[in-house]
Order: sequence, then structure tokens, then C-alpha cells
Amino acid sequence: MTTEKTKANTPESPSNITVIGAGAIGLSWTALFLANGWKVTINDPRADIKTAVKEGLDLMKPSLTSLGYSVSELDKGLSFEADLEKAVKNADNVQENGPENVAFKQDLYGKLDKWTKPAALLLSSSSSITATIFTEKMTKPERALIGHPFNPPHLIPLVEVVPGKKTSHTATLSAMNFYKSLGKKPVLIEKEIAGFVANRLQAALMQESVNLVKLGVINMEGLDLIVSSSIGLRWAAAGPFKTFTLGGGAGGFPHFLQGLGPMLENLWKDLGECHFDAETTKVLLDQYGASYGKIAITELELQRDRQQLAIMKALSK
Repeated sequence: MTTEKTKANTPESPSNITVIGAGAIGLSWTALFLANGWKVTINDPRADIKTAVKEGLDLMKPSLTSLGYSVSELDKGLSFEADLEKAVKNADNVQENGPENVAFKQDLYGKLDKWTKPAALLLSSSSSITATIFTEKMTKPERALIGHPFNPPHLIPLVEVVPGKKTSHTATLSAMNFYKSLGKKPVLIEKEIAGFVANRLQAALMQESVNLVKLGVINMEGLDLIVSSSIGLRWAAAGPFKTFTLGGGAGGFPHFLQGLGPMLENLWKDLGECHFDAETTKVLLDQYGASYGKIAITELELQRDRQQLAIMKALSK
């Protein structure tokens, strides 16, 4: 796809990062950090963490190779440390991927406040809890903020950078530059809100997707085909506002609002309110079992990654 990428790190730049929690998100971050020349220390209580990480990195190597990275010595800078204090003491940056639990994160960041170097960036992959909330027990919360990826972070470019009320401008700028150095597309979210932006948009689309399947308007596979063959393709090239600007023809967005705005507003009133109650859950799981449940998750991941890489390659031209 590309020539081999130059690693983000230079001898003069920070080189140590601690990844807290090596589940799907933390493992993907680990792969990207290693590919960019960072020394990565993983802190995770799982007994089989070394085996799980090795197997996970092997699965990600094809995607990293397609992105232009050399993976021949991908795990060269990798280490493991179960003791949190030891794991973070030399970290220049920390990327936290723990549970979406307020008490857990507040306790964790209280410890990171004491045990990390004063200049270390404390970045959270939190998908809903804001930095202002989880830094309440910190004495120096100005270096902590959200660096929320879209799964999988080694592949999808977006990172939502969301400072808390006490995050410093310097830390925010450093986070933006850090993610840019990894080849990401960081976007500054200017106001804290639960779920940030990407997940709120995803939740809105998922709500109506569940509603349409539950009503029997369409089945799960058909809905996915509609999204990937229309909205997904369209929004990969232009987001909703640019898309509807073009939908207004020569008159642009003002003409769209005048002509199609009322229709869109009427649809908003008719969108379904969904809950994962017993009836809805049964409908979804029955359809899942008849379609995606027959395919191994690893195969679904490989299919997704191949297709996403092809889209990214086309967009880069």
C-alpha cells in the first residue's frame, strides 16, 4: 500500500508508554505504539496476558504491513509489569483502557497522579466518562484528558481529544501532536458531553437500526447492506453536513434546509425509542445467530480490516 513508514519516535522524543488494560482497545493501541517505535509496558491483571497479546499482535500484523509499517520486530520494545506503580514510573505517556466505571477510574487516576512523572500525559480511551469526572481525586489533573479512539485504533484514524475542565492547554496540544505523530486524525472536542461525538452519532443510528429490525421492516443483514452501500460510502467521503450541502444542489445547504429540512424533521418525530428488553434482545440474537453467528469473530475482523484498508487507500488518493 505504501512504502515503509518512518517511525514516529526519534532519539530525542519521548519513548516510553504504559498501556493500562490490554483488551481489544488496549491491544490495538499497543500494536500501533510498537509499530511507531515506542517502548510499551503493559499493565493488565490477566494471568494469560502475555499469550493473549502475542496472539493479538500476530493478527494485526497484516493491517500494519498494509499501512506501511515494518513488523519484523514488532514486539521488540514490549514488556509486561503487573505492579501498577512500577509499570508507570518511567512512562512519558499513559494510555488507559480500563472499565467504564467511575469509581475504578477515579481510584486509578488518583494513583497515577502520585506514581507518574510530573510531565507524563495521562490519556484515557474512555468512551463515555469525561476527564472532569475521573480526575476528581487528582491533585494535578491538568495533564489528564480523553484520547478516545474508534475501534480498532491501530487502523481507524479518528481520535477524539477531549480535555477536562482542569486540563491545561499545553497538555491538550501535546495530546493532539502525539496522536498526529502516530498517523492518526485527532479532533478536538471543545465541550465535554457523555459519549463525546462519534459514539453519540453511532448510538443515534443504532437506535433506529434496532427499531427497524424489531418492527420487521428489514432484517439485520439487509440493514447492514443498506448502510454499507449508501450512508457508509457517502459519509466516508463527506460527513453529514457536507453531504447535505451537496444535496442542496447549486443552492447548497441553505437550499437543502428549505427544501428537505421539513421532511427530515418529520422523520425525527417518527424515530423509534428502543430498549434492550427481552423481546427486542430475542429478535436481535435470533437474527445474529442466523447470519454473523456462523462466522468466527477473527474472520469477521479480517474481513472488516481488509475492506477498511481498501477504503482508506482509495481516500488517500
